[in-house]
Amino acid sequence: MIRQIVSCRGWSSDAYWAARAVVELERAGYDVALVCKRRSDARVIRRARAAGVTRIETLELASGVKPIADSMDLRRIVRWLPETQVLHVHRGKEHWLAALANRLSGVRRPLVRTRHIVQPVRPHALNRWLYNEATDLVVTVTEAIRRQLVAAGLGRAERVVTVPGGVDVERFRVATPRATVGGLRAALPDVPPDTPLVGLVSGFRAMKGHQTVVEAATRLAEAGHRFHLVLIGQGALLERVRDLVGGAGLRGYTSILGFVDDLPTVMSTLDVGIYSALESDGMSRVLFEYLAAGVPVVATRVGVVPEILADDRTALLVPAGEPEPMAAAIGRLLRDRVLRRELGGAGAALVRARYSGQRVAERLTALYRTLGADGAASHA
Repeated sequence: MIRQIVSCRGWSSDAYWAARAVVELERAGYDVALVCKRRSDARVIRRARAAGVTRIETLELASGVKPIADSMDLRRIVRWLPETQVLHVHRGKEHWLAALANRLSGVRRPLVRTRHIVQPVRPHALNRWLYNEATDLVVTVTEAIRRQLVAAGLGRAERVVTVPGGVDVERFRVATPRATVGGLRAALPDVPPDTPLVGLVSGFRAMKGHQTVVEAATRLAEAGHRFHLVLIGQGALLERVRDLVGGAGLRGYTSILGFVDDLPTVMSTLDVGIYSALESDGMSRVLFEYLAAGVPVVATRVGVVPEILADDRTALLVPAGEPEPMAAAIGRLLRDRVLRRELGGAGAALVRARYSGQRVAERLTALYRTLGADGAASHA
């Protein structure tokens, strides 16, 4: 049994990554469970089941130090250990609980931690014990995060590995030709059907670069380009972005749709996808989803982007926070249908070959084997 433990309260990238790993490992015939925070049904467990996870267990995974809840979780993990081949954790809470369970139990199991975010881990004595002594393997979603951990002395270099990707390529591979898909076009009845759609799928947060996109769209409109900007997502800065759009005179060029249910179909309708992050956001899930859907992408050179994409071959890459280069790249795609088709096809091929959920699962099982987790490497 492989247990992937994730304490997220919402459907974050680490919850998505853990769920994809569980689904793909199960598809390959392995005995695996996703362990979630109790009472996270609406935001996490429901989404995990919709993603294909069949076996879900729960722990309290209380925020902060909660002696009663933590001791209950600790006892349960200790009871799990005899039937568990690998404990794979995704956040600090479960990392510490699993490490302590191994310490207290007479049955120790390989402990794997995935580090999803770029915020540095403080290299104090307790964290050095946690990462160097208690943890058998650290997985990072970008090479930059790996380098950061190794430089801080948190994990031996040979035991910190990068495993990017994890997107469900089959879900985002929409077979219907783009021109005949109605999903997003149906939600934009006032937009002429031959107007190219430029989409940004992202939470409305400062680091996501919405202001840069609005400024780039302003330049495109001033240059006479025909396009319609579609902003998809939720977040605290939504109204601020709406005001920016209005202040730039872009209301006729822009639709803000909020949350959408059928993201693969929506993405398949886009002519250009924008990844405008100002700094690394870890896994960069939306980026991989654009690529899997065959959407030609303009992406800022942050985080995983320069590690996996080649400018002019699999995407158009631009500096973060600079509207002029972004406008130039989007304008180039708007003018060149052939380039859009070539980049979209190249991005989709890249994800299928190297960054699908299946590829992540294959890499994980190979890594588990290096830890001597023979039970994890045998079919259920």
